[in-house]
Amino acid sequence: MNVSGRVALVTGGGQGIGKAISLKLASYGADVAVVDVNIEKAEETAAEIKRMGRRAMALKIDVVNAKETEEMAEKVFKEMEAIHILVNNAGITRDNLILRMKEEDWDSVIDVNLKGAFNCTKATVKYMTKMRWGRIVNIASVVGVIGNAGQSNYAASKAGLIGFTKSIAREFAGRNITCNAVAPGFIETAMTDALSEQVKADLLTKIPLGRLGGASDVATGVLFLASNASNYITGQVLNINGGMAM
Repeated sequence: MNVSGRVALVTGGGQGIGKAISLKLASYGADVAVVDVNIEKAEETAAEIKRMGRRAMALKIDVVNAKETEEMAEKVFKEMEAIHILVNNAGITRDNLILRMKEEDWDSVIDVNLKGAFNCTKATVKYMTKMRWGRIVNIASVVGVIGNAGQSNYAASKAGLIGFTKSIAREFAGRNITCNAVAPGFIETAMTDALSEQVKADLLTKIPLGRLGGASDVATGVLFLASNASNYITGQVLNINGGMAM
């Protein structure tokens, strides 16, 4: 699963799962453009990558803004001379039951999670077509596969991302560009750390493997789909959820 000589662009790459993905790709040989709305976090991750001996750059980008994503792709291609791998990881949650959900909470989640992936894919895939090689990996969610009460906006955005993945896979297969999705289950993050012990216990009863996943589990799945090891795989959803969605 070597990605030496490849240039990867990871949105939401400054922290959490995105950071784990950025570092994993770098550890297997990729140079990485770390994109995040939090430039300090992006710069910290980029600095770690540079200490690994790889090239890295940090960019503050709002993925909802099409103009910014176009400029992002142009800058990365100019400075790193390629864009081989795109990981659409940027995402937010605004959870609530639908009767209590505000319209802006619906709109913001759809904008970041779904429109953001559209903007970044459109901005970068043209560079992949020039090289006739590309790997697009979209970070979906188990919630987009099975749904979840209180997350209708998030589930809709991630289910939409799965449909988007399959459509892009069909559009660019002839250019040797694959597009796949990773659907993580419940992963150990700052968000899950804040859950009460009772909520965690209830959650574990829904996971056949009986434990939460780690960010490295997701990052390894992304690495596989971004490498030559997955040459004959496109339009698929890799479920990394401990068996929640069988």
